[in-house]
Amino acid sequence: MIGIIIVFWIAALLVFYIYFGYPFLLGLLALFRRKQVRMNKAYEPTASLIIAAYNEEAVIKEKIENSLKLDYPEDKLEIIVFSDASTDRTDEIVRSFANKGVKLLRIEGRKGKTFCQNEAAKMATGEILVFSDANSMYQLDAIKKLVRHFTDPNVGCVSGELRYQSGPESVKGESVYWRYEQLLKRLETSISSVVSANGAIYAVGKSCYVPLPADVISDFVEPLELIRNGYRVVYEPEAIASETTAADSEREFQRRVRIVTRSVQSLLRYRSLLDLLNPFQNGVFSIQLWSHKVLRWFSGVFLLLTFALNIPLVGQGLIYTITMSGQGFFYFLAAWGLLSEAWLKQKAPKLPHILYYFCLSCYAMLKGLYQALSGKTIVTWKTNR
Repeated sequence: MIGIIIVFWIAALLVFYIYFGYPFLLGLLALFRRKQVRMNKAYEPTASLIIAAYNEEAVIKEKIENSLKLDYPEDKLEIIVFSDASTDRTDEIVRSFANKGVKLLRIEGRKGKTFCQNEAAKMATGEILVFSDANSMYQLDAIKKLVRHFTDPNVGCVSGELRYQSGPESVKGESVYWRYEQLLKRLETSISSVVSANGAIYAVGKSCYVPLPADVISDFVEPLELIRNGYRVVYEPEAIASETTAADSEREFQRRVRIVTRSVQSLLRYRSLLDLLNPFQNGVFSIQLWSHKVLRWFSGVFLLLTFALNIPLVGQGLIYTITMSGQGFFYFLAAWGLLSEAWLKQKAPKLPHILYYFCLSCYAMLKGLYQALSGKTIVTWKTNR
C-alpha cells in the first residue's frame, strides 16, 4: 500500500506541476531573472514570406491578397508559396498572382512540409525568413513586429501570436488552450527562450537558418537548433495571425496526435537536441523544455495513474475520498461534454466542453506518444479544412 500511495502522489503532483506549478515557477523566476530584447521599431530588412500550401484552393487566394496588403515596403518583401504536390487548383491560383511578384515553388512527390520549407529557404532572397500557413491571415503590421527583434544579434527566431476566430463551429477549448500557451510564452521569453515556435507565424534570420531532415517538425526543431547554436527564440505577442479553429473536436484531436507524434520522434531522432534536456548544461531552458513539452506529453499517463491508484486508497483516509470525489466530478463533466458533442452532436455548456477538450488533448498526447515510441512515421502533412 505504501508503494501505491507514493506513486499516486507523484503522479498527482506531476499533473499539478505541469498545468499550474510550471506557470507559477516561470512567474517567480521572472521576478528575479529578466532578459531584455533589444529592438528597433524602424528596422526594415529584406524579408521573404514563405507560405506553406497543400491543396489550399479554398483559402490561398485570400492568403495571397492578405500578404500583398501587408504594411511592409514592397521592394523589401518577397512572397513565396510552396506547393507540396497539390492536386487541386492551388497552383493555378498562385500563378494568377505572378504579375504581382508572387512566386510559386512546386515540389513533386509529397515530400512533406519540412522538406519543402528547406527548399523555399534556399530560394528566398530575404535577410529574414517568415514562415506561414495558407489559412493564417496576418494583421497588416505583423511582419514589422516580427523583424524589429532581429536588431538584437542574439535573437535567431521570433514567434508571433496566433489568435483563433470564434464562430458557430469553433472549438472553445482550443481557444482556452492557446490563451494558456500565450501566457507561458510571454513568461518564457522574459527569462530565457520559448521552447517552440508557432508554425502559423514565425521568423528566422536566413544567415542562421538550419536545414532540417524531412521527418522532423520544423516549428519545434528549428527553434531548438537555434538555441543549441547560441541564439535566443523570443515571442512577439503583437505580431498577430488569425485562424478559424478546427471544425470539431475530433479533427482537432487528429491534428494534435500528428503534432505530438512528430515532436517526440523529432526529439528522439535528432539526438543532438537531447543535450538541451540536461539542466547542468542548459540551466533554466532545460527545465522549460522538460516542463512545457516532455512532461506534458506524459500528462495522460499521470492522469490515468492518479485515477486508477486513487480507487484502492479511498478507504485509507478522508483525503483520498476527497480526491476521488473531485476526480469523479471532473470526469463527469468531461463525459457530459463527450456525450453532447461526440454522440448527440449538440453543443455542450462551456465548462463540460472545456474539460472534454482537455481530456481529449491528453488522450491525443497519449496516442501521439505511443505512435512515436512504436515507430509510426508521419512525414507528410495535412490540412484541417
